[in-house]
Amino acid sequence: MRALLSVTDKTGIVELAKNLRDLGVDLISTGGTYKKIKESGIEVNEIEKLTNFPEILEGRVKTLSPYVHGGILYKRDDESHVDTINELSIKPIDIVVVNLYEFQKALDRGNPEDIVENIDIGGPSMVRSAAKNHKDVLIVTDPADYDELIERIKNKEDDLAYRQKLAMKAYNLTAFYDSLIARYFSKLIGEESKYKTYGFEKEADLRYGENPSQKAAIYNDPFVKGLMENIEVIHGKEMSYNNYNDLNPAIELAQELGDNAVVALKHQSPCGVAVGSSVYDSYMKAFECDSQSIFGGILAVNGVVDQRSAEKMHEIFLEIIAAKDFTKEALDILTKKKNIRLVRINYENDQVREEIRYLNGKVLIQDKDFAIDEINIVTDKKPSEEEIKDLLFAQKVVKYVKSNAIVVAKGMKTLGCGAGQQSRVWALESIRDHFKDRDFSGAVLGSDAFFPFPDTVELAHEMGIEAIIQPGGSIKDQASIDKCNEYKMSMVFSKNRHFKH
Repeated sequence: MRALLSVTDKTGIVELAKNLRDLGVDLISTGGTYKKIKESGIEVNEIEKLTNFPEILEGRVKTLSPYVHGGILYKRDDESHVDTINELSIKPIDIVVVNLYEFQKALDRGNPEDIVENIDIGGPSMVRSAAKNHKDVLIVTDPADYDELIERIKNKEDDLAYRQKLAMKAYNLTAFYDSLIARYFSKLIGEESKYKTYGFEKEADLRYGENPSQKAAIYNDPFVKGLMENIEVIHGKEMSYNNYNDLNPAIELAQELGDNAVVALKHQSPCGVAVGSSVYDSYMKAFECDSQSIFGGILAVNGVVDQRSAEKMHEIFLEIIAAKDFTKEALDILTKKKNIRLVRINYENDQVREEIRYLNGKVLIQDKDFAIDEINIVTDKKPSEEEIKDLLFAQKVVKYVKSNAIVVAKGMKTLGCGAGQQSRVWALESIRDHFKDRDFSGAVLGSDAFFPFPDTVELAHEMGIEAIIQPGGSIKDQASIDKCNEYKMSMVFSKNRHFKH
């Protein structure tokens, strides 16, 4: 047998080479891989002896040769293929061990010339050739598979199912690799082609999905530097599917609202949100909004959790507290609960720019919904500066509440979040009915979409709400504007709608 070894990630390559030689396998290698194996005292031939041609163009061309690909691709049970190989004195290659240039690391470094130079050509070509001819050639692209490879060769157990598994891994690697390159060029020129490619790298299997009957795993998208990148779970049980799913909107909203923002979230919708003078102040205001729903929820903190805040958070059951950091005193308090998950978040990272939703055989891709701090005052009464701050705050919060959605706020804190109703006025009614003893006088209201009828304005007036932000766009906008003027309320139209279905 003959093996071709050419790897960028040299983890375990010397031990693999030694084990292959002990099994009587002839070794061929390239560049740095050849040098490392040779320096270890293992017998290995340089690729040039196989190709009868030197590496050229600074190593861009070294394995692109019929002596390489012919030796990999020919069918061992096809007489005409065998005759051709013999006629041209091409030697068979039975094992190909290849992994690819570190394009992903080049992306992180950000140098355009370096990025292009790290687009591997020969590596993917050999991988694809060997995977295509997997019936006759073993293709190994993952150092984690080296030990099994040796054991199977020893025991003559390299059956077709095993070879197909290696081929599957090989094609997944090249598809992932090419997706990064395609996305780089799409971003570079600011255009998309007919084909949309994504490459995700498995991070971990999860215990189960949304429900115990569902399998689940979490994958990383290495092309983006989003808020969920490198989150650090510093205490508690392993994260679940629902934990990750709920954590994402919570930290996105906390980032949008800025320093000291605290977001309490339950089942994908905020239940208490505030921005105060400190993390403690924000938490107490968020807690007061809905002290019942916050129980068992997710808490996102755009700041450092200190001792005073931790003492209050410790009083109730929370699934997750995600913050920039925790003081030592805060950790001493919060880690007394074994099951709470404490997570460090880098709020400096950007939010992703697009969202993907997989349907039954179709995929929807859209731009991320970002709130724009531009308003158009449409009523006779203008909102005060404090009301404008609260209106923009309410607009950012309502963007994360399931539609049809209403948020009532005052003093940069929510007084109620009405989510997921078939009618927008029902969303406001749910806030009124749930918090019957709450004083809503002087509050503002944020709506995710326009009012088709003035009934929401009428109910808001009954509750004591003074100002409303909504996107407008209904053929009956004027009816709502007129009703606001009648009640001497302010109404502003925002720049865009914020449906969240």
